[in-house]
Parts: sequence; C-alpha cells; structure tokens
Amino acid sequence: MARSKMPKSTRFAKGVPDRETLLKFIRESGETDKGAIARAFGLKGEDRRALRATLQALEADGTLGKRGRKGFAEAGALPEVGVADVVERTADGDLMVRLTRGEDAPLVPLAPGGDIKAGAPGMGDRLLVRFVKLESGETEAKLIKRLGQSAHRILGVVRKARREVRVEPVDRRSKDTLLLPQGEDVRDGDLVIAQVEPHGPRYGPKQGKLLEVVGREDEPRAFSIIAIHAHGIPTGFSEAAEAEAEAAQPPTLAGREDLRDIPLITIDPVDARDHDDAVYAQPDDDPKNPGGWVCWVAIADVAAYVRPGTELDRIARDKGNSVYFPDRVEPMLPERLSNGLCSLREGENRATLAVRMVFGADGRKRSHRFVRGLMRSAAKLSYEQAQAAIDGEPDDKTGPLMDTVLKPLWAAYACLKKGRDARSPLAIESAERKIAINREGEIAAITPRASLDAMKLIEEFMIQANVCAAEALEAKKTPLIYRIHDEPSPEKVQNLADFLATLELPWTKGETTRTERFNRLLDETRDGPHADIVNEVVLRTQMQAVYSTENIGHFGLNLGKYAHFTSPIRRYADLIVHRALVTTLGLGGDGLSDFDIREMKNTAEIITFAERRAMAAERDAMDRYVAAFLSDRVGAEFTGKITGVTRFGLFVRLAETGADGLVPVSRLGGEFFVHDDRSHALVGERTGARWPLGMMVDVRLVEATPLTGGLLFEMLSEPAPADASMPRPRLGVRGRGDRGPKRGPPKPANGRPPGIRTGRKKKMGGKRR
Repeated sequence: MARSKMPKSTRFAKGVPDRETLLKFIRESGETDKGAIARAFGLKGEDRRALRATLQALEADGTLGKRGRKGFAEAGALPEVGVADVVERTADGDLMVRLTRGEDAPLVPLAPGGDIKAGAPGMGDRLLVRFVKLESGETEAKLIKRLGQSAHRILGVVRKARREVRVEPVDRRSKDTLLLPQGEDVRDGDLVIAQVEPHGPRYGPKQGKLLEVVGREDEPRAFSIIAIHAHGIPTGFSEAAEAEAEAAQPPTLAGREDLRDIPLITIDPVDARDHDDAVYAQPDDDPKNPGGWVCWVAIADVAAYVRPGTELDRIARDKGNSVYFPDRVEPMLPERLSNGLCSLREGENRATLAVRMVFGADGRKRSHRFVRGLMRSAAKLSYEQAQAAIDGEPDDKTGPLMDTVLKPLWAAYACLKKGRDARSPLAIESAERKIAINREGEIAAITPRASLDAMKLIEEFMIQANVCAAEALEAKKTPLIYRIHDEPSPEKVQNLADFLATLELPWTKGETTRTERFNRLLDETRDGPHADIVNEVVLRTQMQAVYSTENIGHFGLNLGKYAHFTSPIRRYADLIVHRALVTTLGLGGDGLSDFDIREMKNTAEIITFAERRAMAAERDAMDRYVAAFLSDRVGAEFTGKITGVTRFGLFVRLAETGADGLVPVSRLGGEFFVHDDRSHALVGERTGARWPLGMMVDVRLVEATPLTGGLLFEMLSEPAPADASMPRPRLGVRGRGDRGPKRGPPKPANGRPPGIRTGRKKKMGGKRR
C-alpha cells in the first residue's frame, strides 16, 4: 500500500495537532495526505475524525489546497519539482521563473548552474526545475533540464493575404495569431515556428518573428510533424551519436553464458521493427516443484552498447523514450541499434540480459536468476500469428513450434494466471484503436485493437520479469528507478462513492482502498446497464504511474516492488535498471556510473516528464489523423457514447472509429442545463432530463478540423428522462440546437447572462496508469 513520506526535520508530539502544528507538518512535508498525518501524530478513531474536521476547515478558509498524488499542500506552496517558464530578467541579470500552470504562482529566482549541456537557459525557455527552500527562508529553482521554448513560441500555419502574413496556431487551445513582417520567404500553407516579439503593439494581432519552416499543411504526414514540434519532442541524433552507433560490433560469447540452444521466440505487433524481448517456457523437472514451470524472459542487452557518459547515453536520457505515431517512430536510439544490433532478430546472435524464473503450480514465483548471455531467436511471430496457431490454425512457421514452444508457453501462462488472479490487479477495460496508414501517408482504416491471449501472455511474462529486477536490486540495496503507482486519493474515492450512490450502487465510505474492491465493483456491474460508465469513472479515480527512486509500490498491478526492465531499446528507465543489475550481480564493467547514481532522482523526473510529453504528442497526432479521416464525412450521422460531461458540453466517442468530439450545450435543444458533477451529467432545469456519462447517443458531424484535431457534433438523440431520486436544479445554461425553439434566453434580473451552477468545484487529473 502507498505511503506518504513523513518530514524528517521535526519530531511531533502524539495527539490531535492544533492548527499551527498541523500547518507546520504540512509545510515541511511539501505534500502529504490524511493517512500520513494520522500516522505521524498517532491518531485513531475519534482523533482521526477530529483531524478530518480540522483539514476541512483549513481547506474552507483557503489555507490548504489539494495538489498532486498526495492530497494536501499549503495554499500557494510550490511543488518539489515542476515545469516553469523563464519570464523575467532582473537588473543584475538573474533569471526569474514561474510555474507554467499558475498565473498566481510566485516569481522564483533560477539558481546558477544545473544541466546546461544543451546551452544556458534564457528568456522564454521552458524548464524542469526543483524548488529548494534556502536557510534564509527564500526559495530558488534549480535547473534539472531544459525543455525547449515556452508559449512565447507558436507552431502554426501561414495564411497570406494581400497586405499581411499571419500565423494561425495549430493548437486549438491557443488564441494568439501572429502577424509576420512583409517580405518573409513563406508560402500560404507552410507550417512554421514563429516567436512572439516582446515589444509589439499593445492592441491587435501580436507581432511575430519567423524562426523555422517545418513542413506543409497538405503533406500526408504533416500531423505527426505538428505533434513533434508542438510538444518539443527531440528528434534525430548528433553526428557523434551516429558514429558511436555505427562503431558498435556484433556480440561474442566473451563474458556471456551461451543461451543459443534455448528456443526463445519474439511475439510482437505485426508491424514491429524492434524486438526488445523473447520468451520460452518448459515444465520444471524438479520433483520438489510438481506442476511448476521454468520461464525465461530474455531482453536486449542495450547496456552493452549504450555506455554511461557517451553521446548516445546523453541523447537517450534527453529523449527518455521512443515516441510512436501512426506513420513514424521517433526512436530513443539510432536505427543501427534499435532496429539492428539490439533488436532480437530471428536467427541472429544477440547480446541479452535474461532472467530464469521458477513458478509453482499455484502460479507464484519461487525463485529467479539473472544471466548475461548470448541468444539466438528461434522465430519472430506476430500476436495474431501465435494466437491463430494456438486456436488451431498453425502456418508453416508456427506448425513446427507447436509442441516444443507454443503449447508450453500457453500452459505456463495458464499457471501464471493463477497467481495473477490471486493478486487481483486492476481489471479496468479500455478500448484501443489502431490506425492503418497507406503508402501515401493517408489513413486507410481505423479498427479496434484486438485483445488476444497472446498479448496477455507477453504482458504477464514481462510483469514478472520486472518484479524480479526490482526484487534483485532492492535485496542488494542498489539504487534504482522504480515504476510506482499510488493508490487513489481519499478525495477521488469520495467522489467515486458519491457517484455510485446516484446509481444506487453501494460503496462503504472509509473502506480501505484495494484493487480487489474495485474489481468486485467492475464484476458486479459488467453485464448491467451501467458497465461502461462505472468502468470509466473507476479509471478516472486512479492516479498516474510515475518513475521514482522512492518505492511506494504499484497499486494498479497490486505489487510491492516493481521496476521497468523489459524495454531498454525504447525506455531509458529500463536501461538504468539494466546497468544496476550489471553492477549488483557482477556481470561486467559497464554498469552504473557515478553520474547515474548521483543524478538518479533527476533522471526519474526527466523520464517521467518525457513519458507525459510522448503521450500528449501521440494523442494529438492521433486526433489530427482521425479528424482528417472524417473530414469528408461532414454531415454524416454516427452512434457514440458520452465519455465526458462538462459545463460547456458533452464529449462523445464514436463507436465506429473511436474518435472523440464535442457536442456544445448550444446544440442540446432549447432547455437550460446544469452540470451535476456528482452524477456526471448535464441536467435540464425545467424537465430534469439528463445527459449522463456513458449514455449511447446519435450525433451528426458538423465540423472536422484536421489541423487542430477538433471534431464538432450536433446531438440527434433525446436526453434520458428525469430521475425522480435526483434534486431538480434551479439555474443552468441554455442549450439550443437547430431543432430547438429559437427564442432567446430570459433576461436575468441582474442584467448578466445565465451561467452554470455546479454546486461544488472539481479538479481534473490524469488517468493514465
């Protein structure tokens, strides 16, 4: 179970703390939660209830705010680590930064030094910084990593008129259009990066300076280019890094165990170009382990090629991970390694760091052993190919492998699944879509991504290997980067309980948060009318997984020790874990460097940010491709599901393509609507009719904008009838579509247009595990 870290600077007396003592504890913690406070002061029973009342009072008067994974922080307090923009330079030349998401956040001086390999930071730069409290009581920001330019830079498309050249932003959230000087060598439709001129006119369009032309809006593959530049994804490799990759040599047996007689195979997506992992299983012949299995997971030995302190290492750390778009991959490593010497190609000798795991008949791991070896993949299979063979349709490649490789793998997976079921990891379902791109870079099809047992088999083997890596390193007290996932905050669980009450589904308040409890809820509703909406809300209740040097376990997988070990070609976290294993187990001289150990906390923060950046870029590119795919179907009608409810409208996901778009409240008919965040619904003020989360609806596509990825729908369905158990709202927002009455809204007595009454404030957070 996740635990918040107690402040070390002060020992607090036991008992219910007064207001000032409580604030002092929270101030020293930076961020904490109610459970950590109760443990620090030894509170139980009635004392915990008294603590809750004090915290609620501090929230009500604005002294405390809620933020991050751990719940509470002093209002106005800065996080330990954050993304900040350089916004000012003092008369003495010192740079001042401010959190990107906090207009009221204080200006903080940037400490000299830090990671300036990519150049010293300057005005307009966006930085990843750590906020440090000095002995004087003041705070300064220490540079962890430069992230590129801030909002002072705009990625947009050129629109030329007779007398002006404008840059319209491709980010639908941006409102700024820049005016470029006449005479710039650009064409209408060019994708460009422009910079806001700081001393432009006070009114009218902002003046801009052209920095770079990055492509054309009508290019088939423009959407991934837009995503790459919009999110600052590092691209390409320096000449030094390419030279290091080209100098790499095929592996030999020197210092390695020969694993080439083990028929390890790779099972990957059909279009995979790099192969990190290979698997094999056989019954355990130890008479002390009847019904048990020996499972091998062999991982590409990237640490043998990407050494600490090299240019390859610097760029890999900066990138953090590979980024995958429908039409391209921006790899973490050059192709010579990612698709060559580090990829576990069929029939070729490859360096590997492998783990041999022994499981009992109950699916629980009994032992493991790491090996640095030389392997040769016996076959390269796709998920669909392996699954078809097991389902009775083998082909020329899988047929000879059935009895010796595939059937034992599936039997071992059946055994491991017993242990997984007993562990009860979160069983949230998510519908993923796959975009097929043709040779011209256009979308050929959007199809649901299949969920095959072959995929689940590989996932479970990889999870077990990741657990072994964390256990092996923690046993030796070796520094490592964990993959952690905190349990849902009490506030999120309370919101879930409130919502379930609207569906007359029980959730005992104060109940210990466990994965088994969430799974029981999902199982109880899986075949009922509320299955989709409960699944969605349970997903939103979860926190985001991150990388950290401090272990709190992985709530979603219900594991106490977990690290990423199985994908070092595409994730820097895994490469650090490999180096740690090499050092700890005495497997060679290319393990952790002093820099790796000293900067491990910073590295965890950098790669967590890189993961978020990649996720956002991949999502934005997907939205733009889908909008382009649907752009010639404006006016068509679709069936979809309401996946988001906000005060300004409904988000609908189409069943056919998985595309997400907005139905504004103005297109919901001629009634006022109130956003009821407790039941996740828009509710009609007059009739009580409802648009709840999860409702199936029919919509018409009104607008598709590929450049921004936006889809706009008009509602065709009727709302659900009023729920007599729900209170009728008093005031809402008028929604009038083409089918609704065209009279204007009633004029309010105060002369202001009607607004939205939500009843309480709501914070939105990330949902990714």
